[in-house]
Amino acid sequence: MWKNIAIALLSCLLAVAVALLAFVVSRLGSSERRHSEAAAAAADRDEAKPELDAPEPPAPEPPHPVVAALEEVFAVIEGNEDFEGAAIGFCLVGPDGEILFERNGRAAQIPASVLKTVTTATALELLGPDFTFETRLGTSEPGEAEPGAAAKPPADLVLLGGGDPTLSPADLASWAQRLAEAGVQSVPGRVVGDGRHFEGSPFPDFWDWGDIGNGYGSPVSGLNLGHNRFTAVFSPGEKVGEAAVLMGTFPEVPGVAWWNETTTAAEDSGDGVVIYGGERAAVMHLRGTVPLGGELEVVGAIPDPERFAAHHLRAALVAAGIQVEGESFGAGELFLAGEPVPAISDEILLHRSAPLLEIVASIHETSDNHETECLFRTLGLRTRIAPDEAVREHWRRRGLELADLRMVDGSGLARANHISPETLARLQRLAAEGPAGEAYVESLLVLEEVGIRFKAGAMSSVRTYTGLVEDGPGRLAFALMANHYPKIAAVRELQGAVFQALRLWGEDGEDEEAAEDEGPEKDSAAEEKEEPQDSDPDESEADAEEGDGAEDAPEDGLPR
Repeated sequence: MWKNIAIALLSCLLAVAVALLAFVVSRLGSSERRHSEAAAAAADRDEAKPELDAPEPPAPEPPHPVVAALEEVFAVIEGNEDFEGAAIGFCLVGPDGEILFERNGRAAQIPASVLKTVTTATALELLGPDFTFETRLGTSEPGEAEPGAAAKPPADLVLLGGGDPTLSPADLASWAQRLAEAGVQSVPGRVVGDGRHFEGSPFPDFWDWGDIGNGYGSPVSGLNLGHNRFTAVFSPGEKVGEAAVLMGTFPEVPGVAWWNETTTAAEDSGDGVVIYGGERAAVMHLRGTVPLGGELEVVGAIPDPERFAAHHLRAALVAAGIQVEGESFGAGELFLAGEPVPAISDEILLHRSAPLLEIVASIHETSDNHETECLFRTLGLRTRIAPDEAVREHWRRRGLELADLRMVDGSGLARANHISPETLARLQRLAAEGPAGEAYVESLLVLEEVGIRFKAGAMSSVRTYTGLVEDGPGRLAFALMANHYPKIAAVRELQGAVFQALRLWGEDGEDEEAAEDEGPEKDSAAEEKEEPQDSDPDESEADAEEGDGAEDAPEDGLPR
């Protein structure tokens, strides 16, 4: 019986457990349904609500019109066959040193004459705007008497250079006249020119052979006269192909024989003469062509500046009525002869050049290589380190590393130089804000109508521009560099478009047509004063297409 009772109880307990389990499952399902229904209802309510827009991020500010215009300009040249193979770089630096726009801004390129701004800006800060070069004239002690001689050699008149690139024949004539008026009647000894203020070769190592005989490549001595240049006058033959005649040179170049191989070319062929010389060359070679139609003047480089200056000082003394017993010599000639170079014991006069700021303004206007190289070498003498290291160290102290600069001369005539547009633009900004800032800015060429101050550079297959944009909310600095381009016309068009864009910094965009007419035209005029370019007989020097030859003399024959 008990067994039956136990079985019944277990059956009841099992039934209760099953019922409880069913109840729990039922409750859970009901809860899930309620949650699902609630979620669906909530979703329905959300869908029924009006949709609210999520806050959008603020729209980016549109670029400044200058930047927008530059983007268009450089977008156009992408894929343009007129720039095929060309290296084009540009950088625009804002008032606070920020990069506003750049294209290949950190790629180093050949700078041509815009490198002069690196030299001039450094010189203004290291030497000061009022710095002057000094040239001295004086007499030496009488020489030691030779054994058995009755008297000592007389004192010499010594012209001692201090690196002045602007000393002129007119200065020598003025000195001679003053001496005559002071009662000087004779010079018993020699006239000696001493240009050892600058050591080493008067020609930078990386200047081309075709440059150093021509006027734009004149030597850099401690003693310079008339930029160490002369003018050769040629007369063409009667017809094309005949020999041209060298009529003479002025001023006279002492100690030089002339090897003339020039021939006659067509009337409109332009100046095709190249002069080959070199350091203390005794023979100068004249090659190329002289056009029909009249005499042609070509500017050449003096091979021995010391001898040249001494020769013309002696001539000036004689012209003033002062008798000179001895001949004229350069210090180099005496060194080669094993003779000592006399030193000044009694100074007669001291000549100071124009202030440095005037020389810098001349460099920026005429792009004179000789003047710039004298400044460059003076930087080395003042700092007692190599000139290029003096430049680097100075700008490093000013906060600018010139890591992409290679500076083998100070003028940019050497093709071995390179610098990037960004570095060049940043240097312009620092120079404008430095201790000689206003002097530097005022010395640059100016397009007044568009508020741009700049320096241009030009040689075969190289065009460069750097400077400042003055008008507008703060000063901008820029550099545009073009190397190895196939068509010069395309580069000029690019330059004009860039200048047109830059003018938008200072105005509301009106009178754009006027800027197009004025900017590039004025710049082309300045460009004519740059480094010589390959000549095209069918075009002016300013509009010449580049060729494959070495840099040629400017067609107008003017010194560069």
